[in-house]
Amino acid sequence: MSITKPKSQEYVLDLVVGARPNLVKVAPLIRELQHEARLKFRLIHTGQHYDTRMSQEFFDVLEIPYEHVNLGVGSSSHAKQTARIMERFEDCVLSKRPSMVVVFGDVNSTMACALVSAKLGIPIAHVEAGLRSFDRTMPEEINRMVTDCLSDVLLASEPAGVMNLKDEGRAGIRLVGNIMIDSLFRNLPASLERKTYTHYGLMPHKYALLTLHRPSNVDVPEILRSLWTCFKDLSRTIPIIFPAHPRTVQKLKELDLLSDLTPHLHVTDPVDYIDGICLQKHALFVMTDSGGIQEETSVLGVPCLTLRENTERPITVSQGTSTLVGASTELITKTAQSILDGKYKKGQPIGLWDGKTAPRVVSAIKEYLELGAHVVRNEKESI
Repeated sequence: MSITKPKSQEYVLDLVVGARPNLVKVAPLIRELQHEARLKFRLIHTGQHYDTRMSQEFFDVLEIPYEHVNLGVGSSSHAKQTARIMERFEDCVLSKRPSMVVVFGDVNSTMACALVSAKLGIPIAHVEAGLRSFDRTMPEEINRMVTDCLSDVLLASEPAGVMNLKDEGRAGIRLVGNIMIDSLFRNLPASLERKTYTHYGLMPHKYALLTLHRPSNVDVPEILRSLWTCFKDLSRTIPIIFPAHPRTVQKLKELDLLSDLTPHLHVTDPVDYIDGICLQKHALFVMTDSGGIQEETSVLGVPCLTLRENTERPITVSQGTSTLVGASTELITKTAQSILDGKYKKGQPIGLWDGKTAPRVVSAIKEYLELGAHVVRNEKESI
């Protein structure tokens, strides 16, 4: 008599993305899941970024399959956008209930979809859990805290994240590394072939790259004027290329700051992911208020002037190539000069930022689902 083995259970993951950083993080996970027979996925794009240059081009460049669902929420205030995401995501998961919802980073979609999932009793995995700037004036900080409070599987990118989660009494913590670096390593060869800097008449390691988009820098006229004057002055020493976020361009126009550009301050349209990596890799240094670029420059070994007073990614300062300069024109100028003089610090390799984070994420998710931890949790809560 033959014995028929029971069929292995299949699980469906809803992968939620809403903005460009999420796309860079989800791409390696999708590639890894495509090799998993028992883990299926549905890609849900909330539509936080609706400009083609800010979103669809990233799907194409990162070879992400078209989303299965697009919630199309668009832009609005934090409250209205979050409410719209919750309403539409709830309908989505009620129509086809997943085994787990996987959220990334710290955008409004991350928190909103985690809240919906928690109320419906659907397990949540948070990729990039535990990051803290300890600055609650940052909307992202609130999103991070709420998401981590609700999540069942907390996937940290650096040891500080693990420590923060333990201090908050969280369970289900795994140090898996930085999934953004998986995308960086995969696309680095292609980025080196592009030589994007030549399109602007620049030479490798003879220019600085600037990105600027955070409200703390662009929404306060006095700060934006001061920073812009500093960048114009610095461009007389070293050319600066600035792929500008549409929102930042609008703020610069409102203050009439684009009318008298210096010849060596190049304001361009946003670039795609591979062009962005190329510009980072070949820059003498980068000036940015982006969290992801702090991480990428640290791995690339490129000096980074972080235009913020704090960072939720402290390892990029302690081991990487980042220095916090805030909006201080004096610090920006002084630090840039130390780079020009060849006196800037050297970064060190960062543990688990090795391009192999996605397999560790999949392993942690499989372990949770196969152990039935969500059933145990629900039973305990009902006692």
